[in-house]
Amino acid sequence: MSLRSLSTLILCLVCFGSHAAVVEDVRTYRSPEYTRLVFDLSSVIDHRIFTLEDPHRVVIDLVSSELLGSLNDMDLDGTPIKQIRSAVRNDHDVRVVLDLDHRVQPRSFILARNEQYGDRLVVDLYDPDAPTASIPLSVEALDESKRDIVVAISAGHGGDDPGAIGVNRLQEKKVVLEIAREVEAMINSTPGFRAVMIRDGDYYVGLRQRVEIGHKNSADLYIAIHADAHTNDSAQGATVYALSQRGATSEQARVLAEKENASDLIGGVGSISLNDKDEVLASVLLDLSMTGSIATSLEIGEQLISRMDDVIRMRRVKVEQAAFVELKSADIPSLLIESGYITNKNDAKNLASEVWRRRFAGAVVDGITSWFYDRPPRGTWVSWQKENGELPNLASTYTVKRGDTLSEIADRHRVSLADLKAANGISSNTIRVGQQLQIPGAASTRALVIREHKISRGETLSGIAANYSVPVSLIRETNNLKSDNIRIGQILKIPTS
Repeated sequence: MSLRSLSTLILCLVCFGSHAAVVEDVRTYRSPEYTRLVFDLSSVIDHRIFTLEDPHRVVIDLVSSELLGSLNDMDLDGTPIKQIRSAVRNDHDVRVVLDLDHRVQPRSFILARNEQYGDRLVVDLYDPDAPTASIPLSVEALDESKRDIVVAISAGHGGDDPGAIGVNRLQEKKVVLEIAREVEAMINSTPGFRAVMIRDGDYYVGLRQRVEIGHKNSADLYIAIHADAHTNDSAQGATVYALSQRGATSEQARVLAEKENASDLIGGVGSISLNDKDEVLASVLLDLSMTGSIATSLEIGEQLISRMDDVIRMRRVKVEQAAFVELKSADIPSLLIESGYITNKNDAKNLASEVWRRRFAGAVVDGITSWFYDRPPRGTWVSWQKENGELPNLASTYTVKRGDTLSEIADRHRVSLADLKAANGISSNTIRVGQQLQIPGAASTRALVIREHKISRGETLSGIAANYSVPVSLIRETNNLKSDNIRIGQILKIPTS
């Protein structure tokens, strides 16, 4: 072999374990500098990659793996790849061969699973004259040529600042963090969206730092989640706030702004009395960035209200605004969501309920995604989907992975097993790896009616759930069940849409 031939041989060995894995899907993306192939994996794998000449090829050996499906239908337009071939090698490996138009410089790396994606092998094919980029060190570096819409989620208070204290000593900082985590999980499970948590534990983040975190993560939307309080325990309902530089939309908002502007809240956060929720609310609203984004914030806020109205009584049916003199200019549309009055008996009961928090979070996410589906930022995956007429299929399919069961998939997407079967024409519980399932609308945001069901002999919890078209997990949570054990004569509360 000649020295030149030896120099064209690139061999990369990445060791991450030797257990068998399934290549569940392969996707291609094209950027100005390189072509990216993403192998979706059931678990991490060893792989080797090298190039050959006469003709130009890239060979990828996937150790102890099996390939699900065919590579024949991949879109290779605009890429240097003429054809992709695969074959079983050594009885337990998969060899993938890329037939090329011209020489490329391959780079490969493994990305570990996160909330949105599973384990992935990424292969970048750099064009001959393109500068080779360094291997990304974080998931954020993987833009896959079309970026996600980023939503920054700020749970109010934290640490030594408990926020408002409500019925039965319920703390605002705890319930709003749980809501924020539900919103985060739902955002991250929606293709084309990514959530950034401002805080994800019981600690305090300064007001300015919250907005800075949103900016550093290039957030497209910033939402702060709070729970209101009032000296009158009959005060009830949710409110959505945006900022205004021109004036207040109500007397309540005007008083809020006057209180804000009369205090040096930015430099004196520590002096805020936690007994006066209005001042705490003002301190958060002060640092919400709204300059140049007020109109966008109002539109998104209206979408949120339309969805939240199915879950909780809205104290204000329009987005509230107020003027804050010391508001720093910024470019992130921002909203503050008061999820109810923690000092009201009914609202506090909701805020303490895991089931209700999930429904409320679902309403918030529905409002956010519906607005961005209609007006996606340029350069995003959602925008690309819309331009290609594929947006209606977003977040409506799921590819079955090894170890999945139909009931687990239904619970994960907050739909009933019966609805999932009906949407896919399935009569049994048998599914196969790689199967594409259509996911009907999530039950989490539907208006629920509580019915009672008396258990008869021979009934099971899963059977009752199927009869009412309700996820088993929702019945468990509504009735505080630790297991699926039930007894004859027991009364169950059944939340139905």
